[in-house]
Amino acid sequence: MKILLPEGWDAPIGYANGIVAGNGSIVFIAGQVGWNAQQKFASEEIAPQFEQALKNVLAVLAEAGGGPAQICRMTAYCCDKPAYLAARREIGAAWRRLMGRHFPAMSMVFVADLLDHPAKIELEATAVL
Repeated sequence: MKILLPEGWDAPIGYANGIVAGNGSIVFIAGQVGWNAQQKFASEEIAPQFEQALKNVLAVLAEAGGGPAQICRMTAYCCDKPAYLAARREIGAAWRRLMGRHFPAMSMVFVADLLDHPAKIELEATAVL
């Protein structure tokens, strides 16, 4: 297996941002929150956090040589259902900008809280290259 750490990113503590398994055909991307490469949040709002979290997923995937169309599974964990529902239009626009019309198998799980404050949403994914 190969651990994926995009150039310029601070090393995560206690997890890998992504792993290429086997001969590189499957990529497991750890939960990504809406912070930047230095693990700082630019916003406490859910839509900008979603967009940044998705950019982070795609950056880890790019380290393995993959792109959005190769994501086959994504799970979202959100701790603010009313905010998510209110921001669906903005979230959808961010999705289209970054993922186009590619929609992998996805799950949305609403949780009490996320580890990294003030995270409102976390995305994890699996891709096949």
